Amino acid sequence: MNVTGLDHLVLTVKDLDATCEFYATVLGMEVATFGENRKTLAFGSQRINLHQAGHELEPKAHRPTPGAADLCFLTDVSYEEVIAHLNNCGIPIILGPVFRTGGAGLLKSVYFRDPDLNLIEVAVKK
Repeated sequence: MNVTGLDHLVLTVKDLDATCEFYATVLGMEVATFGENRKTLAFGSQRINLHQAGHELEPKAHRPTPGAADLCFLTDVSYEEVIAHLNNCGIPIILGPVFRTGGAGLLKSVYFRDPDLNLIEVAVKK
């Protein structure tokens, strides 16, 4: 087997509406509905499918838990623009900008949290 990419991942969340609003407003993702009124967050060719805590679809993770994710997203804007946007949205930055090494190489990253307290990293490739 040879894995060639990531199609989607699933986040278990407490509040679907709050999560959709956050990811659309703060990260510019497109909120879409599919299947039987399921929600997904689309960006590029990837998706984050959302499961409401306590109402997860089968099969599911062994212990689906809101707030257990640590996600890194790449952006093509400057880290100064990222910081200004987060400030305008009232999102506290918990760390950064800092240099990190990721799958894309050297990154300049800022860290903050989503409504479920998942750790979100937004990185600019250096």
